Amino acid sequence: MANLALGAATAASSELAADDGDSSGLLGWLTYSDGFHAPTVEEFFPPALFGEGTIFEFNRIMLARVIAAAVLILIFWLVSRKAKVVPTRGQSVVEMLLDFVRTQIVEQVMDKENAKRFLPFLTTLFLAILAFNITGVIPFINMAGTSLIGLPIVMAIWVYVLYLGVGIKQHGLGGYLKTSLFPAGVPKGIYLLLTPIEFLQVFILRPATLALRLAANMMAGHLLLVLCFAATQYFFFEAAGAMKAMGTVTFVAGFAFTLFEIFVAALQAYVFVMLSSVYINMAIEEEH
Repeated sequence: MANLALGAATAASSELAADDGDSSGLLGWLTYSDGFHAPTVEEFFPPALFGEGTIFEFNRIMLARVIAAAVLILIFWLVSRKAKVVPTRGQSVVEMLLDFVRTQIVEQVMDKENAKRFLPFLTTLFLAILAFNITGVIPFINMAGTSLIGLPIVMAIWVYVLYLGVGIKQHGLGGYLKTSLFPAGVPKGIYLLLTPIEFLQVFILRPATLALRLAANMMAGHLLLVLCFAATQYFFFEAAGAMKAMGTVTFVAGFAFTLFEIFVAALQAYVFVMLSSVYINMAIEEEH
């Protein structure tokens, strides 16, 4: 479903950006309307709030990240500060989230000993990604903290360093390279083809796909929402005659995509942490 959102956003952006003069269809008509402005990649490079042109530049995406991190820390501080044996509603929600990560993600991949060992890291990763993703549907922020590739890359590198580190610690450098690049039970001649593929997968594709999948889905969701609500504003306030009624259609579509984006925000946190658990588990297994 997340890929559907990405495909839809790409298709919409391509049609809106077309310059071949074809104005057939609703999107084509909107593109050539004076009052409507289609979303572009410039959405992900908002004006600086301060520090423009420096390494301390602070914009709306950075603000979304700071707010998400602050709210997450505040929630857990309040819950842990007043934790009770009979939990309150807020404590129950937090405990359900923690239990979900433990039982539905980490323990589905690892044995209980390793799950307990890596649970704090993976839980932190899940909650952070969920918080950064959900800012994309928060009014007046309307931008996911993970919609720009920098933060997903940092998180992917975090996972990358961890699974390489635990793998080398478990097997030694030579042993880890052997188990990763030369899987057991494979005819020797096949290694000529298999080993380069395994090298690309372990050392390049895993972190790259973690980061790209997360950022692409958040970008696609933002573009879909901007497209729907920009069209809604145009139809309600600038379109003439019966075309105003189309604003209702685009508003309903925008509301539906908002609900869908909340689902995608949670789904991408789940996928990122599930794959991270798999990669860590593969690094510490004797054979894989």
